[in-house]
Amino acid sequence: MANAEKVAAVAELTERFKDSSGAVLTEYRGLTVAQLAELRRSLGDHATFAVVKNTLTKIAVTEAGLGDELSSLLVGPSAIAFVDGDVVEAAKGLRDFARAHPLLVIKGGVLDGKAMTPSEITKLADLEPREVLLAKLAGAMKASLAGAAATFNALPVQMAQLAEALRVKRAAAEGGAPEASAPEASAPEASAPEASAEAGAEAGEADAAAAAPGDEG
Repeated sequence: MANAEKVAAVAELTERFKDSSGAVLTEYRGLTVAQLAELRRSLGDHATFAVVKNTLTKIAVTEAGLGDELSSLLVGPSAIAFVDGDVVEAAKGLRDFARAHPLLVIKGGVLDGKAMTPSEITKLADLEPREVLLAKLAGAMKASLAGAAATFNALPVQMAQLAEALRVKRAAAEGGAPEASAPEASAPEASAPEASAEAGAEAGEADAAAAAPGDEG
């Protein structure tokens, strides 16, 4: 490979490491071309699988800032799965293929710049896919929003009930004072008949006194 081609290959690998959300290093010794093609198909849009040269890849991982995490794994025939889609689905595809084809050995990798061991990658494959997690999250959010909507819908009714209770309480407080004073106000009215009776008696006595001299004459 000419020097210019090596430079271009290193630059391309460096960009792949920087742009991908993760990378899984594998050893593919003994796998046929047909089996490698099958692996690429099984990964689908979640990852791309590329056979690499260790010398150039070591330069690329160093330039990408991943030398400490990946350089030690670049031993023997190496191929890298660059994760472009769902990390869980990519890990699951590699794990399932390795179970069916033991010649594919997962050596380790990185996820968002963090080193991952083969066992960690396998555990990652046991997680639920991103779509399932998003669906569960959406369901939980929908349930929460439904509960909030029910609460908000109940607020106007509760406020109306509270306002009515306050109105009744205020009306009772304002109407209580006049009703309590009503018996006292009726007291003068009760004495009115007595006053008129006394006045009638006095008038009768006056009439009797006026009539007395006429009888004497």
